[in-house]
Amino acid sequence: MTSLSQTQELFRRAEAVCFDVDSTVIKEEGIDELAKFCGVGDAVTEMTRKAMGGSVTFKTALTERLSIIRCSREQVNKLITDHPPQLTAGIKELVARLHKRNVKVFLISGGFRCIVEHVATQLDIPLDHVYANRLKFYFNGEYAGFDDSQPTAESGGKGRVISMLKEQYGFKSVVMIGDGATDLEACPPASAFIGFGGNVIRPQVKERSLWYVTSFGELLKELEKI
Repeated sequence: MTSLSQTQELFRRAEAVCFDVDSTVIKEEGIDELAKFCGVGDAVTEMTRKAMGGSVTFKTALTERLSIIRCSREQVNKLITDHPPQLTAGIKELVARLHKRNVKVFLISGGFRCIVEHVATQLDIPLDHVYANRLKFYFNGEYAGFDDSQPTAESGGKGRVISMLKEQYGFKSVVMIGDGATDLEACPPASAFIGFGGNVIRPQVKERSLWYVTSFGELLKELEKI
């Protein structure tokens, strides 16, 4: 059984760090913002809460929420322009510090690639280090569903991405950081999980996290110990 101090050491020595995006790297839940923007906010927020609590499968919740939102390509682009995702305090400094130490940083999200790529660009994370769901549109820009073949469309998908990264890059130590049930489930195969409650605290994640932080400053401080 890994302890708090072992988790902290794994973080200090990690070859790769994977971050969840919604309510972790950014302050909001991308799908809820998209729903609000498309005028169906309340119905979708309730479903997000259920999905994050683990009471319905992730794919079911995603399919149901998107069938309510039915956003066009134009609406998604306008959301990113008019309401760009807000970075959580300290994330920019933390990612820069990890990069400086030659740690590979990845974004693994059950959210949408078009939004997550925008976030990655702000953090100087290469776009091939982004794993997220792809929205599909018809040639006229209308909503056509989402690509359900992406590993991030399934419960347990984040763990599958981490297994793939370990195989592809030969990483021995990979740390997952996030706020939700799907992030916690990714350890194992992740070597360690750090629960993040800086934007929203999910009690079941807090209870099951060996190391739970409420600011990225705590992680920066840990890196200074080396």
